Amino acid sequence: MLLLALDTATPAVTVALHDGTDVIASSSQVDARRHGELLLPAVDRVLAQAGLTLDTVTGIVVGTGPGPYTGLRVGLMTADTFGLALGVPVHGLCTLDGLAYAADIEKGPFVVATDARRKEVYWATYADSRTRLTDPAVDRPADIAERVTGLPAVGAGALLYPDTFPQAHEPEHISAAALASLAAEKLAAGEELPAPRPLYLRRPDAQVPKNYKVVTPK
Repeated sequence: MLLLALDTATPAVTVALHDGTDVIASSSQVDARRHGELLLPAVDRVLAQAGLTLDTVTGIVVGTGPGPYTGLRVGLMTADTFGLALGVPVHGLCTLDGLAYAADIEKGPFVVATDARRKEVYWATYADSRTRLTDPAVDRPADIAERVTGLPAVGAGALLYPDTFPQAHEPEHISAAALASLAAEKLAAGEELPAPRPLYLRRPDAQVPKNYKVVTPK
């Protein structure tokens, strides 16, 4: 097994290689505006670190969000392209699940929350690092305060809103190393991983203008 994992659902552009036993190379950069520019060089970097080539990869794992439309689709389209070019399966994993897996919390429940912008968070609750209790959702922190009160929390969204998440701590961003490790563990146990379908949860920021003026001649 050689899994190439990547995630662009948050400001982190993160890539890792997992050989079925351990993470053998990884790279993460935080830049919310350069997902497309940073992702492929990061793939080249982790392959070089491991002394391997892309054609040795046996499977792709990609974070499916939730996340903003523009950033999220960079990772998903790249994963699909690699899968088609290499003839290998492409697996999806919820980005929040990767953060939960990386969290240093022995026993839940706890919350994972990422920054959804617009003064909102993408979030879900977990019984432990491998068991999600609720579907991913997007809400204003104040609207979910009663539901998450007293629970530890991880992720950039939790750190951004301490009034709602007073017990927030690291990790702040998703790591492809955690995503790859979670996927490898599930595959080794015979689990079927989800398809790489995006969790947008809301409409994209860019919209076609309504009632725009026609300037072409009739």
